[in-house]
Amino acid sequence: MREVWIVVDGEVNAAGELVAASPATAKMVAALQKAIAQSPASIKILGKNDLNSLKLPKDVVFCPLSLGLPSNFDFPQQAIFKACQNVEFFRYLISQKFGYITRLGNFWLPVVLTQKGPVYAEAIGLQQELNYYQPVHFSDKMRQQIYQMGYNILKFLNASSATYLIQFGFIDKEIWFDRVLPFPAAPAIASINTQTPDLFTCHWYCLTNQPIIDITIAGFRD
Repeated sequence: MREVWIVVDGEVNAAGELVAASPATAKMVAALQKAIAQSPASIKILGKNDLNSLKLPKDVVFCPLSLGLPSNFDFPQQAIFKACQNVEFFRYLISQKFGYITRLGNFWLPVVLTQKGPVYAEAIGLQQELNYYQPVHFSDKMRQQIYQMGYNILKFLNASSATYLIQFGFIDKEIWFDRVLPFPAAPAIASINTQTPDLFTCHWYCLTNQPIIDITIAGFRD
């Protein structure tokens, strides 16, 4: 049986229960737990501060749902998370490397990076605070530009298999880059009961090297 560590922004009691976390974090954890429950696994939920006194066992599947992990905590994706934490510097690097405009954006491209390559899910938008929706409709030309940006950035990041959210913005036909979230963060909640498999299930499949045949949106046609 696999042992899985889910790490969150919030406080967790001795019984492994969330006692202080945002509603979005609670939904993220519940969705990831549901995905993990498809296979035999022992799940341990930890607050990010709990990691200060722990070391990651070799065979644990590590599922952080937070960027703010302790700097001294060693885990396989540490370099990726550190790059994503330093938003301003990473924007600078991306601007220098690819020439993209960089600024704050309120859209997210989910990229499910499998062992065989990237699978692009439909973009997610924000209507108002924490009210995310999927899909966002783009022309084929804009969609390809957004996909190419996501591909370039994850390749530059030397990203490992996981579900990523590429945060971006646009006006008319101008697209810009904001940041990378190296896990299904709060915007991924929009995929629950909308996308099959949802982004939390996709993330679990990536982390455990399970195949993802296709991603579909209920009632959506190009």
